[in-house]
Amino acid sequence: MVKRMMGCTIEWQDISAKEEWLGRYKLLRRANLLQSLPYAAAMCVQKGHRLRPGVVKIDGKEAGIVLVLEAGALGNLLHAVMLDRGPLWFEGYGSAAHKKLFLEEFNRLFPRRLGRRRRIIPEMPDDEDIQAIMKSSGFGRVDVPGYETVWLDLEAEDFLARMDKDWRRRYKKAKENGPEIVWDNEGLHLDWFLKVYALDKAKRGYSGSEPGFIRMLVKNFMADREVGYKAMIGRAILDGGCVAVALILRHGASATYQAGWCGADGRKANANHLLLGEALFVLKNEGVRHFDLGGVNDETAAGVKKFKMDMGGEMVKLAGLYC
Repeated sequence: MVKRMMGCTIEWQDISAKEEWLGRYKLLRRANLLQSLPYAAAMCVQKGHRLRPGVVKIDGKEAGIVLVLEAGALGNLLHAVMLDRGPLWFEGYGSAAHKKLFLEEFNRLFPRRLGRRRRIIPEMPDDEDIQAIMKSSGFGRVDVPGYETVWLDLEAEDFLARMDKDWRRRYKKAKENGPEIVWDNEGLHLDWFLKVYALDKAKRGYSGSEPGFIRMLVKNFMADREVGYKAMIGRAILDGGCVAVALILRHGASATYQAGWCGADGRKANANHLLLGEALFVLKNEGVRHFDLGGVNDETAAGVKKFKMDMGGEMVKLAGLYC
């Protein structure tokens, strides 16, 4: 019996059809922030890119989505194409065969050539099979470590049971005797947060989004609230003052911890444990199924990685950067 060959196409969509796009996006498992429209729009403003949303089809059926960023000059004689953490697959799709078909089609649409720069960070695991598929599909790996993040699935009923014992103890202690958690869904405290975030970032020298980009990102999420996006600023209040902040972005059935700050008094009161612990229940009640706790690494932020892993999440390492 002859095995039937599958085919893949990418159908580019109207960027203004936000509700239709979000309807697809909500169906996705672990839909990352970088493949959301508000994030891509912020990147376009900051970098001068053009956005191309695409529906991935396998044998003519919708199989997933992808957001691609482009920049060009001289009629695209000089051209750059960026794919950050895509594609994202609907249930029933995303097999190794489907990934290879997508990559071959992407390479056909945007082949390597003189004058073109390609940056491909596929939302695929860092294993030998994926590396072989990337190579055979026409992509070369750049020698940088693959991105690592921690995902927490909120579909399980008991979050506390999955947490590390000490993390759970600190959360419960803060809940009984610690700060009050107040949620700001209007961006009223964004300016104050960005000031302390910028000072803390400069003082401690850690990597992270620049304050100006975060402001733009929150603005985009606020503007698209009516179609289902949301920016949440959680503040831990102790003795009348703010001792910790967490900025969480909700996109579809997923959410992302984007940035935060915790002062000395907040650390003593386990404010971050309380903020993130309470956020899980808020997000679940709003229909969020998957929570991306954000990037981690062992070299410069081993303590942050342990904090996130101790929440009961799963660490995921992506395949890396390709061109």
